[in-house]
Amino acid sequence: MLTRRQFSRSLLAGGTALLASETVLSPAKLQADSNQSSYQSSDKGPDQSYDLLIKGGTVLDPGQHLHAPLDIAVKGGKILEMARDIPESRALVVYSAKDKIVTPGFIDLHVHCFDGVGSGMNADHYCLARGVTAVVDAGSTGFIMIGAFIKHVVKTSTTRIYALVDIGALGTMTIHQCPNYYRDMYIPDFVLPQSVAKAAMDNRPDVVGIKIHLDREVSSHPLDFEPELMKKAVEAAEVAHLPLMVHAENPANLSADLMKLMRKGDVFTHCFNGFANGILDANGKILPGVREARERGILFDVGADRNAISFDVADQALQQDFLPDTISSDLTLPAATHSTGDLPNVVSMMMALGMNLEQVIERVTIKPAQVFDFGVQLGTLRPGAEADIGIFEIRDEKFEFNDNFDFTTMTLGKAGKRVGRQKLVNKAAVCRGQLFVNEI
Repeated sequence: MLTRRQFSRSLLAGGTALLASETVLSPAKLQADSNQSSYQSSDKGPDQSYDLLIKGGTVLDPGQHLHAPLDIAVKGGKILEMARDIPESRALVVYSAKDKIVTPGFIDLHVHCFDGVGSGMNADHYCLARGVTAVVDAGSTGFIMIGAFIKHVVKTSTTRIYALVDIGALGTMTIHQCPNYYRDMYIPDFVLPQSVAKAAMDNRPDVVGIKIHLDREVSSHPLDFEPELMKKAVEAAEVAHLPLMVHAENPANLSADLMKLMRKGDVFTHCFNGFANGILDANGKILPGVREARERGILFDVGADRNAISFDVADQALQQDFLPDTISSDLTLPAATHSTGDLPNVVSMMMALGMNLEQVIERVTIKPAQVFDFGVQLGTLRPGAEADIGIFEIRDEKFEFNDNFDFTTMTLGKAGKRVGRQKLVNKAAVCRGQLFVNEI
């Protein structure tokens, strides 16, 4: 029985490779190793209609308002057909999704995956292996290193990886690596909007936006420095004609005031953080300026991380019908082993906070697909779209979630707990038309 670490890839050309070891097995050998294998490989020739058939699952595709039992046929890396009872004989490989939900591949708008640098994690291991087929690296690099990130990470990964260029010359790779890492990020002489914009434009379509990381520690005079830094970030985004993602966690200025500098389509991440100057007033009400920002088209993203979501803030926001536009993890290597964890776990956590299944799936599929220009059709199972698919089991039992940060003492700890009754567990994924199976 394969473990999650032995997450395997079924190559539609007829072979199977272990992501962890590069050991090549034939489909027949893999089936022999698992008496209850969920997929079968046909010995028929290449004249069959489909490369892959996902059979017998319940399709949940918010972009098409679909929640129904349907089969999905894949050919040439694209969704070819969705229908009931597609004959198995027409497919080279058949995967049984019986008793599982089938969704568009999850899109995580906020991760850090410069593997081997700083706190960057490996996207194939921690994202694709959990049903997340596309990710956006949110500013791990600035204009100096973005080319290297694309060459050594984006181009060598199976997961679809896109990037935001941070306005700091080195990006967030300096975080936790230097004693005064926040101030090291944004030394004024090295915040160069024109250079950032040029790097972004030169590296399209892999680069899809600009990133700024605001915190009161970025300067000894943050009240003045934060707005000036924001203006430089907006300048870079304007020149590059790209959206801006704003991390404003623990800012010196009111978040609502910083949002006034943002434009329609820009993203405010960590929207439910519990630090001072967040989205709530002293009485727990959504600030008028925050609602005005949403009305202007500013998008609000979860960006859970280890210390970037407060269950109390999320509870109060949801009770006021202020739902996030997108759900992301802010996954790093340290966070990968933390209780907040990967995107399916964050999705399950948001269900424990009161969002329903359709709402959370929408915010990791079609909604994030509309935030950035990815150059291909993602976030839907519509025929003609990219064949990126998630196959999940919904486990019904009690699960405890922790927000793990005491926003009163500003220390890591188990400050907030919620009990959920459902959890999404990935069983398989299709990325770029290739099937990856978790045999656990």
